[in-house]
Amino acid sequence: MLLTRIKGPRDLDRLSQEELDQLAAEIRSFLVDAVSKTGGHLGPNLGVVELTIALHRVFESPKDKVLFDTGHQAYVHKLLTGRQDFGNLRSKGGLSGYPSRAESDHDVIENSHASTVLGWADGLAKANEVLGREDHHVAAVIGDGALTGGMAWEALNNIAAAKDRPLVIVVNDNERSYGPTIGGLANHLATLRTTDGYERFLARGKEILERTPVVGKPLFETLHGAKKGLKDFIAPQGMFEDLGLKYIGPIDGHDIEALESALQRAKRFSGPVIVHCLTQKGRGYTPALEHEADRFHAVGVIHPDTGLPVSTDAASWTSVFADEMVKLGKERKDIVGITAAMLQPVGLKRFADAFPDRIYDVGIAEQHGATSAAGLATGGAHPVFAVYATFLNRAFDQVLMDVALHKCGVTFVLDRAGITGTDGASHNGMWDMSILQVVPGLRLAAPRDAEQLRAQLREAVEVKDAPTVVRFSKGVVGPAVPAVGKIGGMDVLRAPGAEVTRPDVLLVSVGALAPMCLEIADLLDKQGISTTVVDPRWVKPVDEALAPLADRHRVVVTVEDNGRTGGVGAAVSQALRDAGVDVPLRDFGIPQRFLDHALRKEIMAEIGLTAPDIARQVTGLVAKLDGRYDSEPAAAVD
Repeated sequence: MLLTRIKGPRDLDRLSQEELDQLAAEIRSFLVDAVSKTGGHLGPNLGVVELTIALHRVFESPKDKVLFDTGHQAYVHKLLTGRQDFGNLRSKGGLSGYPSRAESDHDVIENSHASTVLGWADGLAKANEVLGREDHHVAAVIGDGALTGGMAWEALNNIAAAKDRPLVIVVNDNERSYGPTIGGLANHLATLRTTDGYERFLARGKEILERTPVVGKPLFETLHGAKKGLKDFIAPQGMFEDLGLKYIGPIDGHDIEALESALQRAKRFSGPVIVHCLTQKGRGYTPALEHEADRFHAVGVIHPDTGLPVSTDAASWTSVFADEMVKLGKERKDIVGITAAMLQPVGLKRFADAFPDRIYDVGIAEQHGATSAAGLATGGAHPVFAVYATFLNRAFDQVLMDVALHKCGVTFVLDRAGITGTDGASHNGMWDMSILQVVPGLRLAAPRDAEQLRAQLREAVEVKDAPTVVRFSKGVVGPAVPAVGKIGGMDVLRAPGAEVTRPDVLLVSVGALAPMCLEIADLLDKQGISTTVVDPRWVKPVDEALAPLADRHRVVVTVEDNGRTGGVGAAVSQALRDAGVDVPLRDFGIPQRFLDHALRKEIMAEIGLTAPDIARQVTGLVAKLDGRYDSEPAAAVD
């Protein structure tokens, strides 16, 4: 096999055109076989095989910087840079599903949030200029979906201002992000895809006119001088050229020879150039091409021959939300849905099918989505903006200053909250309950099971004068966790016997960790430690009944799948201090560090967020209090 002979990008230089085509076929076969066993981003990588080969033949990575926006399409890049062991892809100790600086000097960006690559490219090109590195180049690959993000256009505005600073921007145009790309940019790129190019027209015109006596050459020069108008008429690429960017394309993104020619021309140019490549997401794999929803953007473990899942999961958090949104849509005409280019992944596809006039896909533009939601709310609608928890970080200012300041009734539904695991550091939803704590008036719900998700979503959309947030985990929703009582707005999940006058521990359970918290209580009970377990349901603001309840216990323990800094534990601690309740508190959550990719349960074990680990520490805390309880006041334990 040719692929096994590729240990680095320069090994591509020795291959003939025929061998390059064979290598492309081998890579596609390898990807289908490997990713079907582990799960991962299959469709995007099948679409960029030839493009990645051409990039590494034209540019000299790692001296030249080859950057991938978002990074989910970098599997081919990994293969060509010496990383061909995909056996543990996205698993602990295996390859990351995104570029990773820890893996290779060929990897530059690893944050896997979209629309950032052009900002990186602008900075790297400026660094080359400042340091006089004229033999260094920067090539940035960005999808048409990522170009819907505002950051990309902010960067383009800056890139175009330096007309003599070399930079190659490769637009990987497959008409999709997850689903089909939408909006004005998508329409513009569609026009470029379906219109015969100016260069072809001008070359043919030159051939004819140069054979015409006397007037031929002057007429050609006149036409060439008017090329701006001609280009807009024949191939309306003026949007890019009006910015001052040289445009090459569209290029067949599966023709290695054509790609190399275009990239070489762009590399030789002394300023910023856009190379527009047309690719096909899922190319070469029939099940992906026939999957209209997202062309196998991301798959679990599948049968390689059929593309069908090996196992069918039980109901997911996302599917519970999806069904309840449709019910709400039928009951209330003011309910509208908003998604940032992720209609299917966040569960709004069913709502869109049922109410096509009440769904808005804003593209990869979370900031715009939040402010547009504020406008919708001000106009009398109630928008539900469903987004991955990690991506709401990008719209914090809009949540704060547009939605909350204006007291707009907008509901944000955060999917993939907490530790998500296999997609790595940038996808763990471990920041939301910290950053949202500082937003005045905002109310934040963390449902523990499917029934609570339905109930709290309904409670959220009833709020008309403030933003509300409902956050839930990735994956399968757990069993129902019934309440045995209620205190204030909190559900009591476990209470000690009536004979216990002052229970030892008040355990505050957040969201989907309720089953684990009940397990902790069982383990403590075996040590003779009495425990009350409560689910606040709404973790912001802290329930007024919590402080007096805490005052009737010896220790307060909070457990959350969010960063400990500024999270629910910190909010509870502040609420107790404000109420003058001097009870020791221990908060358990995610440490403030970037977590390597692994299964969720592996990460939980690594950071000590498991029932045995927490029960052991709480037992030690209670024992410590017992040893000095009669002789000195209990000190707070952090």
